[in-house]
Amino acid sequence: MKFVDEVRIYVKAGDGGNGAVAFRREKFIERGGPNGGDGGNGGSVVFVANPQLTTLLDYRYQQHHRAKNGEHGMGSDCNGHGAEDMILQVPVGTLIRNEHTGELLVDLSDPGQQYVAAKGGRGGLGNMNFATSTRQTPRFAQDGGKGEEVTLRLELKLLADVGLLGFPNAGKSTFISRVSRARPKVADYPFTTLVPNLGMVQYKDNLSFVMADIPGIIEGASEGVGLGHQFLRHVERCKVLVHLIDMGAEGEGRKPLDDFNILNAELKKYSAELASKPQVVAANKLDLTEARERLGPFTEALRRKGIRVFPVSCATGEGMPALMDAVAEVLFTGRTGKIHVEAPAKKTPARAPAKKSAAKKAPAKKAPAKKSAAKKAPAKKAPVKKAAAKKAPAKKAAAKKSSRKPVAKKAAAKKAPAKKAVRKAPAKKAARKAPAKKSGGRR
Repeated sequence: MKFVDEVRIYVKAGDGGNGAVAFRREKFIERGGPNGGDGGNGGSVVFVANPQLTTLLDYRYQQHHRAKNGEHGMGSDCNGHGAEDMILQVPVGTLIRNEHTGELLVDLSDPGQQYVAAKGGRGGLGNMNFATSTRQTPRFAQDGGKGEEVTLRLELKLLADVGLLGFPNAGKSTFISRVSRARPKVADYPFTTLVPNLGMVQYKDNLSFVMADIPGIIEGASEGVGLGHQFLRHVERCKVLVHLIDMGAEGEGRKPLDDFNILNAELKKYSAELASKPQVVAANKLDLTEARERLGPFTEALRRKGIRVFPVSCATGEGMPALMDAVAEVLFTGRTGKIHVEAPAKKTPARAPAKKSAAKKAPAKKAPAKKSAAKKAPAKKAPVKKAAAKKAPAKKAAAKKSSRKPVAKKAAAKKAPAKKAVRKAPAKKAARKAPAKKSGGRR
């Protein structure tokens, strides 16, 4: 069966029947009154969610749906027959939008849920409804109402609890075929899966859940590369996402860590809400030698981010029980302890020495600063004293030249400032006393 998850259809409800204009005409009855009946109601277009359907294929080839009109009224007080509603069966999880405005009208997420997309017209009243005491022979009736018509867009979002994401040929189809009875196409070339596949997983203690396998996502899917983002809508309802990483990927520049980062980047471009859902990372294809060699660096890289990696092999079944236990715990209990891991213990001691070294370096810097200051201080004073000592002999060059002995030079240098001090002191006092004598003479 071909999978179709988006269609555009036109629906038209039935018109109501017109009321009748009639009068009673019988033998021995004179002046019979009006007896025109009412018209019947038109049929409505009703959508019903059917859990047995999984595709919108029926609406791909039949895009126009019209309900029947109501019958017209008749004489002898006979009303027209109302038309039956048109029931359109759609899969559970179908979104109905207005094609012109894009408004979401309803989300048929529950089995048996109904939605009236176009309401049928109401039947018109016959002339017997308009007879009064002053108007005993009404010769008119009411026309039936027009049924609603609208162009709709139907989008299918599969109802699944767990979604499988990964690059093409990562082993998603093999994974779902091992844990459920689904039998999707499995081949050794990319883009084997072209449509989503659903599988019912029977877990322990009579618990079960639905898993969805969607086509592979590659870099640039948001821009239309590959199959694009058109199938990501089928995992929007999932509570848990399983990232299946191909550890044996071949190709230029293909690395497990790069594949993981690309998947998350494409999810964020599509929907931030979808990217924030709990993620279980599974490293697939451990039955290959090169895959086991890449497992160590990949696990350590995600461990630094606080993400646990579950190594599995979908071909041999290795590691599958532990992975399914983690998925079931997140799904049924909401606890995410098994899918997260603490940061490596190496980081904690690495930070402590860094602080201590910084503390040690601080006093080391201050100590040399003090010593240098202490050394510089006498260095500055020494030249000042020498300069003073050199200037004094410069002023009294004649005294130094006249003396022949070095002892006499030093004594002259020391006595010179003493004589100056003695001479300058009385000069200042005399300058102060001089005005006092002059003022006395003037008096």
